[in-house]
Amino acid sequence: MKAAVYTRTGAARDVLHLEDVDRPEPAAGEVRVRVCVSGVNPTDYKTRSGATARPIDGFQIPNQDGAGIVDAVGESVDPARVGQEVWIWFAATRRWGTAAQWTVVPQEQAVPLPAGASMDLGASLGVPAMTAHRCLHADGPITGKSVLVAGGAGAVGHFAIELARHDRARVATTVSSTDKARLAAAAGADLVVNYRKDDARERLRRFAAPMDRIVEVNLAANLELDLSLSGATTTIVTFAATAEDPALPVRACMNANVTLRFVLLYGVPKDELTRAADDINRAIVAGALTELPVHRFSFDDIAAAHEAVEAGIVGKVLVDIE
Repeated sequence: MKAAVYTRTGAARDVLHLEDVDRPEPAAGEVRVRVCVSGVNPTDYKTRSGATARPIDGFQIPNQDGAGIVDAVGESVDPARVGQEVWIWFAATRRWGTAAQWTVVPQEQAVPLPAGASMDLGASLGVPAMTAHRCLHADGPITGKSVLVAGGAGAVGHFAIELARHDRARVATTVSSTDKARLAAAAGADLVVNYRKDDARERLRRFAAPMDRIVEVNLAANLELDLSLSGATTTIVTFAATAEDPALPVRACMNANVTLRFVLLYGVPKDELTRAADDINRAIVAGALTELPVHRFSFDDIAAAHEAVEAGIVGKVLVDIE
């Protein structure tokens, strides 16, 4: 099969190449998926670049997320799954990422794609939607709660807004531009605030103070604002690390009685990830999840796809697998 492969970490165009490799076979409990669309996330370029490097088992095919069709199953897997459209998560925790014509994953990591959902949506889920779910639900139900999503135009922010609205929470979000505000509003946020404006803090406080959940993309930049919106019911959940670590104002955190939580999806218990996937599918069936604006790349342009995500492009980068 044709696959994008790297054997060492580095810049995309230096280390990432299309090669012919043996098509994998599913072991017991696994399915093989003919990949149609591969999604690219920041975690994918960070691993490939060496910023968050993991051991390479001979070679590595990148990209955790994707969508395709099951074409073979291993022992103990229902053979009726052959022909099933699925969305994939955590493919590249082993060597068989989704930037290839086929991948093999444990059967629970190939989630049936609900009828009517597009392959593009399926390939966009995985890391961002499951991260959003964990940020929202790790500390209990959010129905009737107030949620602030920092960076509502990003992939995690987009799905956090939509999943929170699906669970009947009230949702505010912060963005940095008019175009991003349109994306966040389209996702269903009740309040969209440009944090560059002078009245951002006051508008958020009028919406809810304290907030119950704050889904945070940049704790170093936003902790002061977050604490001003916090109280004993508040959990600030951060899912991204920036170059600058925050200086923790312990007394201010104590005064707010706030809870701080940190989320890295790779350390979340497997049963919680499976529950997240089930909840995401229920949201799809309910029509609650939508696609981000898509930037499409051909398989031959896999390096350019990684570069686009690394440059911070707004929207979802997808690679069509031939």
